[in-house]
Amino acid sequence: MSVAINVDNVIKKFGDNTIIPGMTVNIKNGEFFTLLGPSGCGKTTLLRMIAGFNSIEGGKIYFDDKCINDVPAHKRNIGMVFQSYAIFPHMTVRENVEYGLKLRKINKDEIKEKVDKILDVVKISEYQERLPERLSGGQQQRVALARALVAKPSLMLLDEPLNNLDANLREEMRFEIKELQKKLGITILYVTHDQEIALAISDRLAIMNEHGDIQQIGTPWDIYERSENEMVFKFMGLANFIPVRYQNNHHYIGEGNQILNWKNLPPNSGKLGCRPSDIILSKNNEGLLGKISRASFLGAVMDYMVEIDGVTLRTEIPTNKALRNNLMFKVKIALSVFMICFGLILLKKSRGVYYGYNYSK
Repeated sequence: MSVAINVDNVIKKFGDNTIIPGMTVNIKNGEFFTLLGPSGCGKTTLLRMIAGFNSIEGGKIYFDDKCINDVPAHKRNIGMVFQSYAIFPHMTVRENVEYGLKLRKINKDEIKEKVDKILDVVKISEYQERLPERLSGGQQQRVALARALVAKPSLMLLDEPLNNLDANLREEMRFEIKELQKKLGITILYVTHDQEIALAISDRLAIMNEHGDIQQIGTPWDIYERSENEMVFKFMGLANFIPVRYQNNHHYIGEGNQILNWKNLPPNSGKLGCRPSDIILSKNNEGLLGKISRASFLGAVMDYMVEIDGVTLRTEIPTNKALRNNLMFKVKIALSVFMICFGLILLKKSRGVYYGYNYSK
């Protein structure tokens, strides 16, 4: 049976260094929740505190309504998968998976039944007699998952388990982990600094800054499309930031003279944020006049740097679309730039904090 996790004003210190200054986050029963942030922000530290491997200097952690601060790690009923997998190299796949059950002194028939079932669930039954050295990275990952799941934990903790895989295998495994979580209905807390993985597999995610503070909690769509501040918006992918000047009842980019005729813009200066995909290049003299300052062929896409009134923006066009629509621009060519207003966020600085406002035409 899975559990909900409630982290209540938790503090972690190493000596005089505060890693987590006081975090509060609630993870629902059966939820796939991801902690996402830059390296060194305290993601793994919090994971280890929940697992019982690190001490807690302040606050409380609850599994459902039970405080587990003083519960030893081996009694928390947690499954954990590390970045390095931590598979025993001298044991076969089956021996690795059944190891924890043997420590619990479960009878042989029950062990066989549980191991057979989980090997089938993670699709490695045919490799059960192999040693880890004869397995691919993805197969080793499945062994680590099977070993963590075989005892039916209430909670799974995954510490960047896909980092050592190549790009194609990483993409395959992230969806398999998500499907496995749906099938078993288990609560999963996943730690990563990979935005793409977090967006693909999470029910909700929390964005942490480098100081260990949570900046925003929400669904992948909310985080990406409704970023609450500049740090979140920038961290979640390629971002353009556009200084906007409000003067004489009009909005202008930077110090230029081109008027932004978009509806619903607040009557003040500020900063707009948009993704490269929110910018459309055109030769039809609509939108704003700009120039291509860099054009790069990246295989599937053409990547452009565009200058508009002294402001540099980045955009991408699928190569086949660029060819089809005669958009294989050369450097320094003049063109029109049209921005999809729905994708823009006004980031207004007030009292040192950026507040986000989404708007559309």
